[in-house]
Amino acid sequence: MSLPKTVRAYSSAVGPDGCVAGTFHYDAISGRLEWSDELYTLHGYRRGEIVPTVELLYAHKHPDDRDRCHDIFTAACEAGGFFCTYHRIIDARVREHRVLTAGEALVQDGRLVAVEGFIVDLTSTLHWETEQAAREAVEGALGTRSTIEQAKGILMGVLRIGSDAAFELLAKYSQDTNIKVASTAADLVQLANSPQQAALLDTFVQELQRPSASHPDRQPVKPVSP
Repeated sequence: MSLPKTVRAYSSAVGPDGCVAGTFHYDAISGRLEWSDELYTLHGYRRGEIVPTVELLYAHKHPDDRDRCHDIFTAACEAGGFFCTYHRIIDARVREHRVLTAGEALVQDGRLVAVEGFIVDLTSTLHWETEQAAREAVEGALGTRSTIEQAKGILMGVLRIGSDAAFELLAKYSQDTNIKVASTAADLVQLANSPQQAALLDTFVQELQRPSASHPDRQPVKPVSP
């Protein structure tokens, strides 16, 4: 019978050494399932500790994913062709893994002959990408806050108003124009940092103070008394 082949996997997040992937081969005639060494490791075993079976394979799938994975696998075995599932498995040490299983069911004369495929452990990749996204979100939030504070400072200096009044101008303009406060603040800071655009800065500040159709009664913010 055909034994599991080697599969080479690469993850941009963790590199090739950190991306565990293994292959399997199921002989439907004899009912024998073969795993590569990597699949034993992924399921928390060593070769020789257990005999892989289809029942054992499903026993390790997360209970919430088991039925759907079974339906897709069964459909492929009946009609032949490729299948792919993203799901969770629980290894022998009760650790959860996020995996991608893909394979091909070989059907001849209406009869299932074999199923070949591979499983890639994406747990480390997803963990790294989640951490990276969270880190970038925090950095973005801090950067946005800094930009808004700079814009408030510019308005406070130009119009001689308080911090709350400066933010109110930014917030009202954002509401009137449907432009995010951070974007308005960034434009204001950019103009303030370009001496040759002083006229544009004055025009922009005047625009921030102008009453809008949605707020016709809004009056220009009065400066703070010296």
